[in-house]
Amino acid sequence: MASHKALIIDDESHIRELIEMTLTPLGIQCFTAEDLAQAYELLKKHQFSFCITDMRLPDGNGLDLVAYIQKNLPNLPAAVITAHGNVESAVEALKLGAFDFVAKPFELSVLRNLVNTAMRMASDEPIGSENKPTLLGRSAAMDRVRTLIHKLARSQAPILITGESGTGKELAARSIHASGPRADKPFVPVNCGAIPEHLMESEFFGYKKGSFTGASQDKAGLFQAADGGTLFLDEVAELPTPMQVKLLRAIQERAIRPIGVQSEISIDVRILSATHKNLAQLVEQDQFRQDLFYRLNVIELRMPSLRERREDIMPLVTHILKRLSQDLGLPAPQLSPDAISTLQDYPFPGNIRELENILERSFTLCEGDVIDAIDLHLPNTSGSSPPAPSPSLSPAATPINASSDTDNLTAKDTAASEESAKIPPPTEAGLENYLEELEREAIMKALESTRYNKTAAAERLGISFRALRYRLKKLGLD
Repeated sequence: MASHKALIIDDESHIRELIEMTLTPLGIQCFTAEDLAQAYELLKKHQFSFCITDMRLPDGNGLDLVAYIQKNLPNLPAAVITAHGNVESAVEALKLGAFDFVAKPFELSVLRNLVNTAMRMASDEPIGSENKPTLLGRSAAMDRVRTLIHKLARSQAPILITGESGTGKELAARSIHASGPRADKPFVPVNCGAIPEHLMESEFFGYKKGSFTGASQDKAGLFQAADGGTLFLDEVAELPTPMQVKLLRAIQERAIRPIGVQSEISIDVRILSATHKNLAQLVEQDQFRQDLFYRLNVIELRMPSLRERREDIMPLVTHILKRLSQDLGLPAPQLSPDAISTLQDYPFPGNIRELENILERSFTLCEGDVIDAIDLHLPNTSGSSPPAPSPSLSPAATPINASSDTDNLTAKDTAASEESAKIPPPTEAGLENYLEELEREAIMKALESTRYNKTAAAERLGISFRALRYRLKKLGLD
């Protein structure tokens, strides 16, 4: 780090000296200024690796310097020093382009974390990891998203990712993390709506052994798991009010207190959050704290719906079918012109996630190597007759070839159906396992009755050979 230079601006000499004493052992050459005039002169004479400035200066505001750097020296990371509890100024600095902030009085560990991040950003090495998530699409909407992600990756500001369900909000969050200086640190996603309210505090902050009944050992929380990296709060609108208060304090103080621990623990975590709900409206309805909303929504990244980027449908189709083909070891089918037209006219209320489900279903049920419009089984949106139901493997209707009549049922088929029906009914939490067990029973009986001739078993089940191969792989029977 000997070649790195830092510009420190603060009107208090002891603060300048403290920062200089912290950075010098790291091999960083420090240049100090006590006001904006001196800072501008130093910026003209030297090429700095990063800059740390106080907010209140004798001849102006540190925010003016941040704006100047963002406009004239966009590759120079700038951080600000704020007064304790002055969250509004910190948020404003981040919006103007500051990559991070530190509040007075600050701990040296927090300052070192900030400097380490700045050094990563200022290094000549490419920022981010090689295996970055891919945001597919050639539309103008996706070009704007990728451009904004590239800018956001250099900042440490909290980002609120909004958009309808299925638009790829988590993929965008992973891309921001993988493109920034924290790429080699953990990315910890958490679905805020999936954690029971009474377990939230222990899940987020951890606990000490013996702090409550059942706490048989120390447990690190999600903040500690993400230390040095990124914590992604998916469906953040689902947080209950008491947890919103605790989360706000953790973000502002950059410290947490595990259950049963008396002192706080410093954490270095970047917060990304996502929701498909209108948080501003929830704030107006007193269902979400206004102060937390402003803290999370420093910068908003909106993910466009698939309806807004129809030119991306076919590239997405090609990518998804290729992935399914590789996962299943089967040749990728082609789409007929009617199927392509049907997909392009469909509104996709479930966005990319719905497109993936449609193609996975069509991939398994189509006959041959071509997916036709009827194989898509799209909901009836135009008043036309609804699509034919997909074949069922439920024992309630014994699986046979669709062209066969009930007279073709053998006693062995009937016995197999009756035996499948003896499977215990599902519990509230085990419906998916129950249905998989029904499938497994029906498939195994069909294979046994055809002496494991997969082609004949597929005909007996009333599904395509491709669909049988898919289900065998899915159920681990292949």
